[in-house]
Amino acid sequence: MSDLAHLSREQLIGMLDDFAKNWLAHDGLWFQAIESKHGMDTAIECDTEAWRRFTVIEAKRIMKRHNIGENSGLEGLKKALGYRLYARLNKQRIIEETQDSFLFEMQECRVQVARARQGLADFPCKSVGMVEYTEFASTIDPRIITSCVSCPPDPHPDTFYCAWRFSLQQ
Repeated sequence: MSDLAHLSREQLIGMLDDFAKNWLAHDGLWFQAIESKHGMDTAIECDTEAWRRFTVIEAKRIMKRHNIGENSGLEGLKKALGYRLYARLNKQRIIEETQDSFLFEMQECRVQVARARQGLADFPCKSVGMVEYTEFASTIDPRIITSCVSCPPDPHPDTFYCAWRFSLQQ
């Protein structure tokens, strides 16, 4: 294993960004390979199952690395969302915070922006997102209820690509 101790903070952050971009590129290429061989429906089905497992692994590792306790409620979820690989690549925000809920918006999604640049329609990621965000949130705290406000193929305003409401069930 290479020694990272000699690298500057800037180099380490750059590597983190590269790792996140590489992960996303691999995810996209994997998806396209399944789609070209088996069609969009099968690719989305496989992607959903991969995300069902990956998002739990990611949440558990984030919880361990950043001392986010089990059943840490919405505060734990807000913290964990900021440490996801996507947080390095996408512009996201948390708004409409109350004691029992908040709204999470993906204002700029690297995948959707790339598709728009290529003149393609939004990728219909809602079914995958429902599994991804529900499993991630419930790994942080099983009392958290996830609901989709809007996600492609749903229409959305120019201010975000997808939005999710997280509520704490008492």
